[in-house]
Amino acid sequence: MKGIMRFGKKGKLSPRYVGPYKIIWRIGRVECKLDLPSELEVVHPMFHVSILRKCIGDPSRITPMKDIHIAEDLSYSEVPVAILDRQVRKLRTKEVASVKVLWRNNNIEEMTWEAEEEMRKKYPHLFTT
Repeated sequence: MKGIMRFGKKGKLSPRYVGPYKIIWRIGRVECKLDLPSELEVVHPMFHVSILRKCIGDPSRITPMKDIHIAEDLSYSEVPVAILDRQVRKLRTKEVASVKVLWRNNNIEEMTWEAEEEMRKKYPHLFTT
């Protein structure tokens, strides 16, 4: 239906599936009752099996809780390993320098572009060369 808000997003950005939710009761071969959270209490919990999808988690994407060091404010910090590249982008009236940072987070290495000025303030030891 056109113009209907589904799960807080409109149009192409609305999620195709929400969940995963546990099946708590199966009626026959075609109907299932799901254990829905309180936010979805207005949705009827019975669904036909044709609109359900099996959820298979990727074990490589699951991080054990013991490996994450969470602070009192429920945040954690990532550690930068190295600066890999530098670029300068020209805007209309100024130039902005960015650096490509290699981050180490729970045995997974990821790279992002960050503002060079902020990285020099927080991690000056990466710019010694």
